[in-house]
Amino acid sequence: MPPPSRTSARRRWPLVAALVLALITVLPAAAHAQTDALVPESVAPPSQTEPPPGFGISARQARGIAAQEPEVQRARAEHADLKETVSIPTFGGDGGTFEVVFYTPGEQSQYGSDIRVDVIVSGLTGDVFDVWTGPQAATPLARGEEPSVGRSLNAPYVWLPLAAIFLFTFFDPRRPLRLLHLDLVVLLAFGLSQLYFNQGRIDVSMPLVYPLLAYLLVRMLIAGFRPSERSQPLVPRLPVRWMAIGLVLLVAFRVGLNLADSNVIDVGYASVVGADRIVHGDELYVANEVHGDTYGPVNYLAYVPFELLFPWHGQWDSVPAAHAAAITFDLLTIVGLMLLGTTLRPGRGGRQLGLALAFAWAAYPFSLLALQENTNDLMVAAFVVLALAALRSPPGRGILLGLAGAAKFAPLALAPVLARGTGHARARPALAFGLACTAVCLAVTVPFIPDGGLRELYDTTIGFQLGRVSPFSLWALHPSLGWLQTALKLGAVALALVVAFVPRRRDARQVVALAAAVLIAVQLPAAHWFYFYLTWTAPLILAAIMSAYPDPTADDRIAVDRWSRTTAPRD
Repeated sequence: MPPPSRTSARRRWPLVAALVLALITVLPAAAHAQTDALVPESVAPPSQTEPPPGFGISARQARGIAAQEPEVQRARAEHADLKETVSIPTFGGDGGTFEVVFYTPGEQSQYGSDIRVDVIVSGLTGDVFDVWTGPQAATPLARGEEPSVGRSLNAPYVWLPLAAIFLFTFFDPRRPLRLLHLDLVVLLAFGLSQLYFNQGRIDVSMPLVYPLLAYLLVRMLIAGFRPSERSQPLVPRLPVRWMAIGLVLLVAFRVGLNLADSNVIDVGYASVVGADRIVHGDELYVANEVHGDTYGPVNYLAYVPFELLFPWHGQWDSVPAAHAAAITFDLLTIVGLMLLGTTLRPGRGGRQLGLALAFAWAAYPFSLLALQENTNDLMVAAFVVLALAALRSPPGRGILLGLAGAAKFAPLALAPVLARGTGHARARPALAFGLACTAVCLAVTVPFIPDGGLRELYDTTIGFQLGRVSPFSLWALHPSLGWLQTALKLGAVALALVVAFVPRRRDARQVVALAAAVLIAVQLPAAHWFYFYLTWTAPLILAAIMSAYPDPTADDRIAVDRWSRTTAPRD
C-alpha cells in the first residue's frame, strides 16, 4: 500500500478536528435535569451561639478570640468600617476550624480583595492557628503553606533530576556557549521564582518572573522575524531509541505521580462542576460570587466525558474527573508536539524532532506542575499545539484555535498570525480559517447564553477576568508601574496585529515563534500571572528554538533523491 500523500494528510485535519468538536458537543445531549450548586470553599456555621457538631466553641466565641489579635486591632484602628464574618472552611482546612475574616465592605486593597485580616481559630480549643494579612489574607494561594503547589514535585529529589534531564539531554559540553543552553536554563529559571513562592514570598517571586518572560519574548521575536540556522546537532549523543524509551518512562512517571500525590486546584474543580451542570441540564453561566463559570464553554464541555466516567459527588474531594482530564490533555499535548515536529520538518527528521519536543515537554518541571495541580491550562496547551501542527490546513487550524479560544479566551490573540499561516498572504486560506474559527466559537457558545443574555455571559466571563485584581502580578505589588502595564497592553495588541502582515513570507518555524511571542506579550501585562501559564508558551518556545538545528536525516534524504533521479528510467 503506498504511503498517504501530503494532500490527503491535509484533508484529514479538518475531519479530525470536526470529530473532536462533535464529540464534546454531542455528549451533553443525554443530560437530565437536576440542580447542583457550586460548592463554596467555606460554609456558614449552623449557629452563632452553639458549637457545631464536633466543635468545642461557638462561632461567636471564635469571633471574640480573633478580635484580640494585634493584627486585627491595627486593622480596626486603620479602618473604622471594618466588619467580620465567621465560616467553616470546606477546603484547605482540617475540618475542625473557624475562619474569621475581617474586611472593609466596598473598599478593596491593591491585591484585589476587601479582606484585611484572615484568622484561623481551632474549633476545639480556641487556639489561633494562623493570622494572615496583606496578599496572604486576600489569596490563600500566596501563603506558601504545606502541602505546597505541586506537592512532591517540589522535593529536590524530584524537581532537580527532572531539570537535569531537561537540560543535559540537549547539552553539548564541546560547545558550552550554545544559545540553546541559555534558552533551556531560562525556562528552568522560573524555578527560582517558584522557590520564593513556596515560602510565601510573592514580593520576591513575582518580580523575578518578568525578566525571564522578557528574554523569551525577545528570543521568539528574533526567531520569528530574523530566523537563523544552527550548525550543530540538536541532540549531541543520545540515540533516538533511547529518547523514545525515556519519553515512555517520563510519561509513566508523570501519570504515576499524579495518581499518587497530586491536588485539584480551584480551576480544575470548577471545570468538573461546570461539566456536571451541563450534564444535568443546569444553566452554566449564572451571576454569582463563586466565579466558577468564568471560562469559555469548551472548557466545561471538554470535561463532560470525564465527569460522566467519574461523576462529581457534590464535594471538593479528590475529584477523579479532574485527574483524568488533566492526564488526557497532557497526553494530547505530547501527541501534538510529535505531530508538530512533522509539520516543521518532513520525513524521518520531523518524527525525530517531534520526539525531541515531546521528550523535553515531559521532562520540563513546569509542565508537570500543571499536571500535579490538575489545572485546565493543559487543555489550552493541547489545542494550541494541535492548531500549529495543523498549519497546512486553514480550516483545521481554525477549528482547533476556536476550541482553544472558546476554552480560555487569551489564545484568540493568535487568530491574526494563524489566519495568515505560512508563505505569502492569501485571501482564501485566511477566509477559510476565519470561518472555521468563528463557526466553532458560535456553535459552542450560543447554546449556553444565559437567561440574562450576552450581558450576563460577558459579566461572568471576560468582564470578570478583565476586572480581576490579583496579588500574582508585578502590577498589583507595585501599582506605580501602571503606566508600564498600559504600554505593554498596547504593545501586545500591536504585535498580535503586526504579525499578520510581517514578515511578508514566513515558514512554519517562524509562525510557531511568532505565536509564542504573541502569547508571551499577552501574559506580560496581565493582572494575574501564574506558573501554569508556562504550559501555553513552553511547547511553542521549545519548537521554535529546537527546529533551528539541522535535520540529522537531511543528507540521507538528499542522497536518496539523487539516487532516484539517476536511476529513474528515461523516455
